[in-house]
Parts: sequence; C-alpha cells; structure tokens
Amino acid sequence: MKRIFLFFLVMASTLVLAQKVERTLIVKDIDTQLPIEDVTVLVAKTNQILMSNKEGEVSYMVNGNSNIQFSHPSYVSITVRPAMLKQSGNVVYLKSSLNKLDELIVTRQHPQKILKSLVANSIKKFNVPARLKVFCREFFKLNGVYSYYTDGLLNFQIVGDQKKLNSTILVEQNRSFGVVEEEVSADLLGYNLNNIMENYYTFKYLAPILDPKAKDSYYFLVRAYSENDTYYVLTATPLDNSKGLLDEFKIIYDKQKNLIIEVSSKLSEISLAKTENATKTGAKNIYMSNFKTTYRVEDANYFLVSSKEEIGFEKVYKKETKNIQVSNYLVTTNFSNQNYTYREPQVFKNKSLINKGNSILTNYWDFSGLTATDEELRIISIIEKNM
Repeated sequence: MKRIFLFFLVMASTLVLAQKVERTLIVKDIDTQLPIEDVTVLVAKTNQILMSNKEGEVSYMVNGNSNIQFSHPSYVSITVRPAMLKQSGNVVYLKSSLNKLDELIVTRQHPQKILKSLVANSIKKFNVPARLKVFCREFFKLNGVYSYYTDGLLNFQIVGDQKKLNSTILVEQNRSFGVVEEEVSADLLGYNLNNIMENYYTFKYLAPILDPKAKDSYYFLVRAYSENDTYYVLTATPLDNSKGLLDEFKIIYDKQKNLIIEVSSKLSEISLAKTENATKTGAKNIYMSNFKTTYRVEDANYFLVSSKEEIGFEKVYKKETKNIQVSNYLVTTNFSNQNYTYREPQVFKNKSLINKGNSILTNYWDFSGLTATDEELRIISIIEKNM
C-alpha cells in the first residue's frame, strides 16, 4: 500500500509540473515594429499582473491554458487566446493611433479645478482596505558606476480612509548586493517603502500643481487623447517666466469615470537651464527626475499597477561632490480585497530592503511581473561579482 501511495504521489507531482508552462512574450507596435514598454498584461486564469520591460518582454508561469489580456493607454486593448501562443518566440502586436491629432478640449472649468476633482474622486474610488502583492527593485549608481542592487516580493496591506491611509508590509523574499559608502547611504535610502503607497494613493506627487499659486507658474491644458477615445490628457507645463526647479506633468484620465489612469512627470529642461547649482555642504543639485504611476480600473476595482521613479543629483560633501542616481520600480502582480493576517514581528518597518538580510526561497525574479532586460541582467551580474 505504501508503494502504491508513493507511486500516485509521484505521478500527481509529475502531472502538476507538466501542466506548469513557462511563457515568454514580446509586445510590439504593429506599425513601427518597435517593442512597447509598460504594457499591462493580465493572465486571466491566475489574475497575475505583469508589465512589459523596455524590450517589450514579458515572462510568466501558468498552469494549463489561459487567456492573456494586453492593455496600454496608448494602444487598443486585445485578448490573446492560448491556442494562438507557441512554446516560445511569441510576438504580440498592438495597434496605436498616433496619426490622429490631439483635439483641444474647451472647458468651462479651469484645468486645475478639473484636476482637483479627478484627484478627490480617484482617492474616493480606490479599494481600501486592499492587499497588493508587489515586486520591488532598485538600482543605485555612484559616480557613474552601478554600485548596489536590491529586489523583493512584498505584500502591502492598505487600510484607512481618505484622510489617513496606512500600509503594512510583509516581505516574502528579497535579495540585495553591492557596496555603498556610508556617507551616501542616506541618499540610497531616500525611497521609503513605508510611506510610498500612501503617497501614490493620495497623489502626493501632484501637490505642486494642486496649489492655488500654481496658476502663476504653470500653463494648464486639456486635450483629447488620440490613442484612446475614452481618455483625456491634462498637462501642466512651467511658464517661461516661472522660477525655481519645476517639473512638467501629464495626467491621463478616464473622462466618463472621472478616474486617473496614469500620472507622469519629468524635470523641465528650461527650468533646469535657469537654475544655478548650490555649493553648500549637503546640497543636492538635481539634474534628472522622472516619475510615472499607472492605475487599473477593473470592474469595481481601482488600484495601483506600477510605479517608476528615477532621480539623478550631485551631492555636495565637505571634500568633494558625488554623482548619485537611483532608479526604483514597483509592479503589482496580484490584487485582493482580502486582508492578510500577521504577527507584529513579521512587519517590515525599515525604509529600504537594503536593511533586511537576504531571504531567497525561489528564483522569484525570473517571473516577478517585470522581466529584466539584457542590459539590466548584465548590470546585476557585474554588481554581484564586485561584492
């Protein structure tokens, strides 16, 4: 009987492994044949969410067959059936409408007032409480050399209300390696995981253009979004006579549901050219700043899908100036309305995964939701070897 039981156990395990299929897809523009970055890919069977990288690549594991949904604010959404996919070498093409002109929208309300309404309604519609399973990764470059890398699988539990949101973090797995000097470690820890979800769910990064005084520094505009008939795009661009280091903002929103779909900003080159560098010890002279978050509307659910932040600055120390660049990525791989249970010692309370010892159970990064590009793999390998 024991032998029979063992035989069936082995057979069952073999069948499970046999059903688990690895898929790799490349998403391209059907007209230009170029890869498309930041395409949201949903594996319908498992509800796993993926994001295409700069090479348009997506990798995932699935048990059996599943429809795959592809969506991007600038492209027509499509669903691919499993029968259309091969074991390898799959290319999925998306259709864009870039040949159309963005029609100017005339509104009775000032665009800033429209933006305030969008932010208020979006915050109200977010699923809270909610649980987000997230893949997080960070690259750190010091004086032009990649010096540190970290990534991990995290569970964010978001609770609270519109006035006060809080997130609790449990770390499933993580790894980090590299060498960074102690005097720049504070800059390395600038990306605070313990308040990042609160910032994204309250649209803190839009604060500069929500200020009533922003009308004196920014030119606001609303246009139709040529790539999607259901969206509008609101932009805020620094005026020529504006002072200080300012960003250019772009907000894509669903005009019918009054929900924000994407927020992006980048440092204004005109603003940067007019700003003089500070020379005092401790000063940060920013020369690059890029930010982007995307949100998903799915039936009654509305939640964060991804974020990308890049910053480059020169930090003035007593004896020298150092060039620092940090790139951070978050991708929500699974969303749930159900809270998780935990014990207080399990809660991650540090700012960065760099402070946590490595905990590796599987090669989670291979199917993390954001596949590393060839260049990123090369960088990670170099950092690991130089430890």
